[in-house]
This record gives sequence, C-alpha cells and structure tokens, in this order.
Amino acid sequence: MTASSPERIDAFRIARLPDIRFGSGSIELLPGLIADYGTSVLVVTGRRSFVATPRWQALVAALEAQGASWHHVTVEGEPSPQRVDAIVAEHRGHAIDVVVAIGGGSVLDAAKAVAGLLRPGNSVMDHLEGVGRGLPYRGPAVPLIAVPTTAGTGSEATKNAVLSVQGADGFKKSFRDERLVAAVALVDPELLAGCPKAQIAANGMDAFTQLLESYVSLNASPATDALAWSGMQAFRRGFWPAWAMDHPEADQGYGQLAYASLMSGIALAQAGLGSVHGLASPLGAFFPIPHGTVCGTLVAEATEVNVAALRQRAPHAAALAKYAEAGRLVSGKSELSDDDACDALVETLREWTQRLDMPRLAAYGMQRDDIERVVAGARGGSMKTNPLVLTDAELGSLLERRL
Repeated sequence: MTASSPERIDAFRIARLPDIRFGSGSIELLPGLIADYGTSVLVVTGRRSFVATPRWQALVAALEAQGASWHHVTVEGEPSPQRVDAIVAEHRGHAIDVVVAIGGGSVLDAAKAVAGLLRPGNSVMDHLEGVGRGLPYRGPAVPLIAVPTTAGTGSEATKNAVLSVQGADGFKKSFRDERLVAAVALVDPELLAGCPKAQIAANGMDAFTQLLESYVSLNASPATDALAWSGMQAFRRGFWPAWAMDHPEADQGYGQLAYASLMSGIALAQAGLGSVHGLASPLGAFFPIPHGTVCGTLVAEATEVNVAALRQRAPHAAALAKYAEAGRLVSGKSELSDDDACDALVETLREWTQRLDMPRLAAYGMQRDDIERVVAGARGGSMKTNPLVLTDAELGSLLERRL
C-alpha cells in the first residue's frame, strides 16, 4: 500500500484569545477572578438582564466581602460612541483595576471599548474604523472579564467593539485591537435560562451565521474549520431544545448553544465573516433592526446567492464543498451529493427562518428605495472575506427577497 499524498496546509495565524472558563455554574468563579486583578472594579451590565436576578445580589455581596470598591453602569440597546465616552469620563478617575462585563453582545462590546480607553482617556472616535480620526490605538487597556448572558455574538472571544449611531446618516463600525480581547471569558450556560424565546432565536441565528460564514470564508484555515464545524454540530444538537425552553433537554441545549456561540466568536476572530455581516453594518446603522434579526432573516437568502454565484463563476471553489458539508449536517441527510446538499442547506435555512418567524426588513422601516444605499454601505471588512465578490445586483436581490 502507498499512502496518499497529504494536502498542503497553507500558512495561517491564530490571534490572541482570552483565558476561557466554560461550564455550568462557572459564574461562581467570578468574585475570585475579579480579586486576581485588584480591588477597584467597574461592572457593566444591561438594564435588567442580570441585575434583576439573585446572582447580582450574590456578586454584590461577594465584592463587598472582599473589600472591593465597585462601580456599576448600564448599557441599553446597541452602544454608541457617546455612551462609551461618557462612561470613560465618569470613571477614568477611579483607578479601575478590572472591568467586568455581564450581558449580551452590546454590553460586552461597550465594555471592551471602555476598558480600552479608561487609561488613555481619549475619545473612542479617535479609533473607530471608517468614521473616526484614524489614530492608532496605543493602550494600555484595563483587564476585562467578559460574561455573556446570551448565546449569539461570541463577543467574549473577539477583539472588536461594535458601536453604532442610528439614523439616515448613521453608522455601525468597530473599534478593533488585540489589546481589547478579554483577559477572561467566563461562559456559564445557566445564564441563558432567563433569555426570552425571541432572543434565543435571534442570537442563535447570529451564532450559526457566524459559524457558517467563518467556515466558508476566504481566510478560513484548518484550525478555524475545526472550530466552526464543532460549533455547527453543537448548534444542531442544542438550538431547538434551548429555543423550545420547556423541552426536557433544554439545559443541555443551553450548554450546546453557549459552546456554539463561543466557537463562532473564536472562528470569526481568526477567519472573518461574509455577506450577511457585510450587510448587517449598514442595516443596523440605518434602521432599528437588532443584529441577530439581520442574521436570522438574511442567512438563507445570502447562502443561496453565494451558492448560485459560486456555481456560475467559481465551480471548483472550496466553499462549495463546505456549503455541501454544512447542508448534509443541518438536513441530517449524509447521502446527498454536493449539489443536492447545497440545495438542502438553503432549504433548511429557509425552514428555520419560517419556523422562527424571523421578521422581514420592512418591519423595521426599510423600503425598496433603500436597497441602493444599503448595498453601497456593505463593502466593509466582512464582505471582503465572503467566498467571492458579489455584484451590487446580487446583493440587491438578496435584500429584496427579505423586504
């Protein structure tokens, strides 16, 4: 017997990651982790997602027992540069040793930016991509402990803080630097138990979209493929029990979904994303549409457009075979040919979109006349790692299908 020749593995890079602590009940580790960094603490949460639970009172009691000096701020909705600058101005003089972010992706993103600027003290607009002053970030950042209470964005594992201003002249851009990566990502699936069903749906579809887009990204590597694939497997096992909430395996579903979200954050941080996230930037800036909803409403149509374009212009692209693998996974039909598996992927994603009753773009005020400016604003970083360059007409047709 002669061994087949091994495939070449091209050069790749794995950027900085947090110290990851994953597991049910791991929230109990938080006071000790905080103490590792000091006694002056800034806690960033949502308005009610965590502070209305007994765990908040337990954390406060633990901080006081440790003799910590702690400050608390809230972030509601998607964070703006103005909110970040206001928090920095208010707490810069408190000699903060550690920032603790407990909440969804918006809370974690805001806290990343705050932790990055508490010591330098300057405005986040100095560094915000595309709309800021273009100044290099020098640091230093205050250590950040990121505790997600939703499963979707994977923000606990990424280096970018997404900030936005909504309106006709709005934007949704990132403050991005490896020094913003959390020192610790504390992922406790039990924290998902309080999420409303609609939030599980939107966040879960965000996680799956990130996994799929990272998997087929132009910057994908064997390492990110392994992470994205394990995340998609976990998503398939856990999402529907978690979404059903009263399912007998809901608790296990929360664990699978939290893992899928974490893997999506790690994979996207290394490989990049694609057309859904390219479109999410202008959509989130121009209209009051939550990020997870953008993913959930667009992923099926974006996948169909990508597959059709690849078949026509790059039929031997690796992404087509990867789409087929994903199609066999989500459909549960391992015997499908590549062509049929790609079609099954699109069909399954459309079924999910309908089952979850994902809102259409028109529900947030978007009209046909808006398509051109959304497409014009979608050529940023995420679009650059889509499996191929989509035309304006292809992107426009994608949006029109979900109006």
